[in-house]
Amino acid sequence: MQSQIMEYVNDPLERAIGERVRQLRSEQALTLDDLATRSGVSRAMISRIERGETSPTAQLLAKLCSALGTTLSALFTFEVKDASPVARRADQRLWRDPESGYLRRSVSPEGVGSPVDIVEVEFPPRARVVFERRPADRGITQHLWLLSGRLELTTEDGPHLLDAGDCLFMGLEEAHVFHNPYDEPAHYAVILCRTKV
Repeated sequence: MQSQIMEYVNDPLERAIGERVRQLRSEQALTLDDLATRSGVSRAMISRIERGETSPTAQLLAKLCSALGTTLSALFTFEVKDASPVARRADQRLWRDPESGYLRRSVSPEGVGSPVDIVEVEFPPRARVVFERRPADRGITQHLWLLSGRLELTTEDGPHLLDAGDCLFMGLEEAHVFHNPYDEPAHYAVILCRTKV
C-alpha cells in the first residue's frame, strides 16, 4: 500500500497548537511556571510555543499534554461550529514533527464527542521518536496497526518488530520508542481510546 499522506503542512497549525496549549493552561489556572514544573519543559519554551514562534517536537508536546491532563489527539482537536460525522480527507488536520519528520493526520471527525481517535502516520526511514513514561495517561489505550513497511516499537514489555498487517496494543502511559531503521517509510494507523479503563 503506497502512502498518500505526504502533503504540505501549514504554519497556521503551529499557531493553533500554541493557542490550544494556552487555553488549556488558562482553564486550569496554571501559570507558565506551574506548567513548566509539571511538564519538565522550560518556561521560555512554553511561552514560545504559545506564541507560535517555534515548532515543538512530538516528545515535547507529549510532555505538555501529560501535564495538562490531555492527549496529543485531543490537543490536535479544535472546536468546530457544526460538527459532522464525516471527516473529508482534504479537511483532516496534518502536523509534521520537526525533529523526526513523521507526518501525523487527524482522521477522526471533530466535535462528535467520541472517546476514540484515529490517527494516520507516515514514519520516515531511519526516524526515531522516544516518548517518556506519562503516569497521567494511565488507563488510556491505543492500538497501532501497521499498514505498510516495517517498524520497531519498544515498550516497557520489550521490543516488538512489526510487519505490515500487524497490530500492537499498549497503554498510552508506557514509555515507548518508535524506530524505523529501514529504507522505506512505515505507514500506520493509531486507534486511541481516551476512556480510561
